[in-house]
Amino acid sequence: MLNHIWAIMLFVGLIVAGLVGRISGEGSVIDAAMAGAKNAVVSIALPLAGMMMFWLGVLRLLEKAGVLQALVRLLSPLLRRLFPDVPTQHPAMTSIVMNLSANMLGLSNSATPMGLKAMGHLQELNPHRQTASNAMITFLALNTAAFTLIPISAMNFLNTAGIPNSYRVILPTILATACASFGAATAALFLNRMPRFAPQPDEPTDEADKLDASQAVGMGRRAKLALSLLVTAFLAVSALELGPSSWRSRLLDSTGLSQVIEHSAQRKLQAEAVLAQKKEAIERSATPPDSSATAVLRRVMDGASGLTIPAMLILAVGFAWAKKVRVYEEFVEGAKEGFGVATRIMPYLVAMLAVLAILRESGAFSLLEYAMAPVLGVLGFPVELLSLALMRPLSGSGSQGLLIEIITRPDLSETVKFTAAILYGSTETTFYVLTVYFGSVGIRRFRHALMAGLIGDFCGMTSAILFGKLLFG
Repeated sequence: MLNHIWAIMLFVGLIVAGLVGRISGEGSVIDAAMAGAKNAVVSIALPLAGMMMFWLGVLRLLEKAGVLQALVRLLSPLLRRLFPDVPTQHPAMTSIVMNLSANMLGLSNSATPMGLKAMGHLQELNPHRQTASNAMITFLALNTAAFTLIPISAMNFLNTAGIPNSYRVILPTILATACASFGAATAALFLNRMPRFAPQPDEPTDEADKLDASQAVGMGRRAKLALSLLVTAFLAVSALELGPSSWRSRLLDSTGLSQVIEHSAQRKLQAEAVLAQKKEAIERSATPPDSSATAVLRRVMDGASGLTIPAMLILAVGFAWAKKVRVYEEFVEGAKEGFGVATRIMPYLVAMLAVLAILRESGAFSLLEYAMAPVLGVLGFPVELLSLALMRPLSGSGSQGLLIEIITRPDLSETVKFTAAILYGSTETTFYVLTVYFGSVGIRRFRHALMAGLIGDFCGMTSAILFGKLLFG
C-alpha cells in the first residue's frame, strides 16, 4: 500500500507544482525535495544516532537493574492482551513499555530510540523477515496514536503565539489521544485476524530469482490507462512551463486558483510576521503574558516534564550501581548498536521526506482545502483545519508550520485555535513512524499497519474536533 501512496504523492506534487508554476525556478519543489533529503540525513538521522546511543545505553542499565522487568510484570495483564504472540519475559516487552511511557510523558524524541529497540526485538520473533508481524503492527498502531498526558509541544506553540491559558488543552488532548489509542489498537487487533491481511512468504533474495520475478509481471489495462493519464498531465504541464506565461495566468484566473494561491501565500507570510512580533514582545516583556496562576501552573508542568529524564537516569544508574553492575561498561555496550540503526533508516527517511517536501511546497493542500470547503462546511468540520489534519500524519515540521499559521491568524476565533492545538497534540506523524521503525529492521511489507495507524489518526482528529467544540465553542 505504501508503494502506491508514495508514488501518488510524488505525481500529485509534481503535477500541481507544474500547474501553479513551482516546478522550476526560485522556490521550486525540486529545491524543496533536495532540502528535504538533506534534512533527512543531517537534521534527523545523524542527531538520532547520538540519541540512539544514549538511550540504548540507558535501557541496558534499566534492564540490568531489573526496573524494566518490574514494569512488565505490573503491566503484564494488558500486555498479554495487546501482544499475545510475544512472551511476557521477552526483552521486546521491556522496550515497548519504555517507548509507550516516553510517549505518554511527551518525550517524543526520546521515545524513538526506545521504539527502534523494541522493533529490533520484535523482529527476532518474526518468522517472516520481510513482512510486519502482528505484534509489530499493534505496536506501531499504539505508537502512531501516541497517548499523551501532557501535550508540551502544543502548549508551547500556544504560549509563543501569545494565547493565554494554554493549559486548557491538556484534558481534551488526553481524551482525544485515548480515543486514538483505542481506535488504533482495536483496528490492529481486528485486522490481524483477517485472512486477507495474513503474512505472505518472503520474496526471493537471489538476484536471478528477482530478475525472473520482475520479468513475469506485466502491465495491466488499468496501469496503462493510469500511465497514459499521467503522461498527458505532464505534457500539459510542460506546455505551461515552456509556453508564454499568459497561458498559465489565464488558466489560473479562469478557474479562480490564482486567488487561492495568492491568499495562501499572504496568509503564510502574515502568520510568520505575527509570530515574530509576538516572540519579540515576549522577550522584551519582563512578565509573561499569562496570569500569575497560569504562569505557576505552566512552570510546574514544564519543571515536571524536565525532571522526567534526570529521574530516569538516576533510577537506571542508581539501581544498577547498587546491584554492583559495571554501569559505565554496560552503558557503552548498549550504545554500540545505535549508529548502525541510524544509518539503516537513512534511505527510508530520504525517500519519504523528499516526496513530502514536494507535496507540501506544491500548494496541493491549499487547492484541496479550496475544493473541499463546501463539503466540510456541511459536515461541521472547520475548513481552516483541513490542511493541518492532512499534514499531521505526513510531516511533523510541516504540521508545526501549519499550526503556527492557524494560531497566529487574527481572523480566526480562539475556538479554532485551541481545536488546532488539540488536533496537533492528539495525533502523530504516522508515515514517519512507519518509515523509520520498519526501515530500521528491513521490513518491506507493512500489511495493514498503515490502515490501523490512519484509523487511529481519524479517531484522534474526530475526537479533537468534537472536544474542541464542546469545551471552547
